[in-house]
Amino acid sequence: MSILVLVFVAGYILITLEHPIRFNKTATALLTGVVCWVLYILSVPDTEPVLEQLAHHLAEIAQILFFLLGAMTIVELIDIHGGFTIITDRIATRNPRTLLWLISGLTFLLSALLDNLASAIVMVSVTRNLVRDAEQRRLMAGMIIISANAGGAWSPIGDVTTTMLWIGGQVTTVNIISQLILPSLVCFLVPLLWLTFSMKTPADALVTDKKGVSRPYVTPVQRRDRGIMFGTGLLAIILVPVVKSITHLPPYMPMMLSLGIVWGVSEIIHADKDEEDRKRYTAAYALSKVDVPSILFFFGILLAVGALESTNILKNLALSLSEAISNLDIIVMIIGIASAIVDNVPIVAAAMGMYDLGTHPPDDKLWEFLAYCAGTGGSLLVIGSAAGVAVMGMERIEFGWYLRRISGLALMGYVAGAATYLAIYALTH
Repeated sequence: MSILVLVFVAGYILITLEHPIRFNKTATALLTGVVCWVLYILSVPDTEPVLEQLAHHLAEIAQILFFLLGAMTIVELIDIHGGFTIITDRIATRNPRTLLWLISGLTFLLSALLDNLASAIVMVSVTRNLVRDAEQRRLMAGMIIISANAGGAWSPIGDVTTTMLWIGGQVTTVNIISQLILPSLVCFLVPLLWLTFSMKTPADALVTDKKGVSRPYVTPVQRRDRGIMFGTGLLAIILVPVVKSITHLPPYMPMMLSLGIVWGVSEIIHADKDEEDRKRYTAAYALSKVDVPSILFFFGILLAVGALESTNILKNLALSLSEAISNLDIIVMIIGIASAIVDNVPIVAAAMGMYDLGTHPPDDKLWEFLAYCAGTGGSLLVIGSAAGVAVMGMERIEFGWYLRRISGLALMGYVAGAATYLAIYALTH
């Protein structure tokens, strides 16, 4: 099985070098995932058990992918109706420090309700329209990355890694929120407070002639539709964990229910328009804007990790780590730091394969701490999270600049939040 590990590691390296080598990471992930299973099935005399394992992993992966597809479509439906401007148009401060707190706080909250990637994109778009000074804007963008990742970590629907643990049964809705909201808040507030007192604020930093970003005039009907879609979308997403808790259905089922509700409302409010006018407000149009390559990337990576799990490679790795580092908390913190270098999705998927629910039952300290560390550790580098990569492209943030100006702040928040979680756990258990 050593060749399987080599293929997996090679795939990882190519994914991290996506930009220098100009080879899309989704293609690499798909190739890695399929090749790993090909090598596995060719190495055994009886293929039937391997096919059964593949079917089992595919069922688990499909749940995550359908959940993500539903969530992304709802966010796109809100966005194409201009729903997020209900929040952004109300930002009217001329004080850079006040704006920093507003932007960061809204990002933290939105990322818990929607997801960290969508929230980061929305808030960077707002910042670009309100802040003139490039350096000030980059600092706020860095804080947006930290806020988005911290906000997504404590919510079962806010970050892909927490969602994976939630769907896998490692964490439950109420418990993960109650246990991680304070550590995540500390992770977000520590760098925010430091930046508040250390940042310089040029007099002309802000664009003072704008109170909001959706300046093109909208009709009363458009304003009504915007409000309806924003309210329906948020309520539908919040409904997901509620329905899951009541019915015990897999999370993708209530997410599909929520998508159906939002889709139906969008059809109703545009029923009187002709086909051409309705087209850009339909779910079909929203689906065309969904980041399908990201979904396929998760598919390829989770396939590859499934092959490593089926061959017991991850189990052996867990045993080796436990022998080398006896403290599980340190192992999890290292996993979180590693997620800044390597995508946190495969790292969490690997951890889920390394440790089982028999030894570590649902809501065990391992899973809670893993959700925090993997969710917030990606902020340490600009390439360490989907939110960071998106903001990097939007604001042309250089890797070196982020390392000098933001990574230290992110590390302070990461360690402070981790210490907060461990202290609370020690006091309550």
